[in-house]
Amino acid sequence: MRLLTTVSDTQRALDKEREAGRTVGFVPTMGFLHEGHGSLMRRARAENDIVAVSIFVNPLQFGASEDLDAYPRDLDSDLSLCESEGADVVFNPSADEMYPEPNPFTITVGEIGTKLCGRTRPGHFDGVATVVAKLFNIAGPCRSYFGRKDAQQLVIIERLAGALNFPVTVVGCEIVREPDGLAMSSRNVYLNPDERRAARVLKRALDEAEASVRKGERDGHRVARQMATRISSEPLAGLDYASVVDTETLEDLIRLDRPALLAVAAWMGKARLIDNTTVTPTGAPSEGSS
Repeated sequence: MRLLTTVSDTQRALDKEREAGRTVGFVPTMGFLHEGHGSLMRRARAENDIVAVSIFVNPLQFGASEDLDAYPRDLDSDLSLCESEGADVVFNPSADEMYPEPNPFTITVGEIGTKLCGRTRPGHFDGVATVVAKLFNIAGPCRSYFGRKDAQQLVIIERLAGALNFPVTVVGCEIVREPDGLAMSSRNVYLNPDERRAARVLKRALDEAEASVRKGERDGHRVARQMATRISSEPLAGLDYASVVDTETLEDLIRLDRPALLAVAAWMGKARLIDNTTVTPTGAPSEGSS
């Protein structure tokens, strides 16, 4: 496994692999890796000849009041996981390497970045899109793997790759969960034992809402209220949002007549946790059908 810290070295290394006829699978991360990231690497390994992983905590996607300095980091552990999962190249740049100019050019994603998490994190998805665009340019032609836990991010990155004609196939991978259902996240480390137990309410809210839809509920607002009520019933949870939206546009769904994303976010202590599931109401066309 090669640890690279510069853009030029990483581009040369991956270009050389492609020149030899090998395909590249790319897993962008912010480090503090866990089994969810490991699953992305395994998928990349199964579908490509070479696996590249980036580890970079992107300052552009943190707001003024958010946890950039406190964001958990453990490079030694990250490298150990990458090696155990068979990564070939790890790109671990400094902030100055990624943003050598004092006022970097940024990408504006528009209205879709103001929905769901964007309502309380203004500019967050502009920062995500900017760093992913740079990483796609660095990685070059590849398949790139992202978890579906960050559903809004995945939709935006898929649009980004298409709109800007990156030679990248974006691959969404299933959410990896703890045995009790909590979605794996680097921010779970912030939870104390009581908050960790309370955090299970997110998955319960999603499961109950999905069951309601499968039983015939088609009022999107009612389903959203059901999730909000369940999360708010947990004393340690501070509800951010509970939404039922179109899987492609992220517009609120009043009537569930198509595939729907059920998405929730809540504060547990200092950790802001998100989770989601997708449900296709009986009789509605499935995703990708015409």
